[in-house]
Amino acid sequence: MQELLAGPFGTLIFFVPVIILFYFMMIRPQQKQMKAHREMIGALKRGDTVVTSNGMIGKVTRVENDEAMVEISQGVNVRVVKSMITQVRDRTAVAANDTKQVSKA
Repeated sequence: MQELLAGPFGTLIFFVPVIILFYFMMIRPQQKQMKAHREMIGALKRGDTVVTSNGMIGKVTRVENDEAMVEISQGVNVRVVKSMITQVRDRTAVAANDTKQVSKA
């Protein structure tokens, strides 16, 4: 048994579980995250509030093939590559730091 694990078969027995572990811990979650990001970018529409990769928050005013026009301040529009949008926020959500109470009337 000792000679069997010392040869090339022993090396194979060691590396196969490492490769399988690497796939389930690194590659598969990254692929799922990339798929979710592609779906988020594909569903981008006018009026969505987005966060860009550099931290700017703005409202989408126009969506083109690979770019989106984002209004970051009143009258200030910036063209952003769609892949650089990291988050699409809910349009109806109340801001976390908003101290006003929303009445349910």
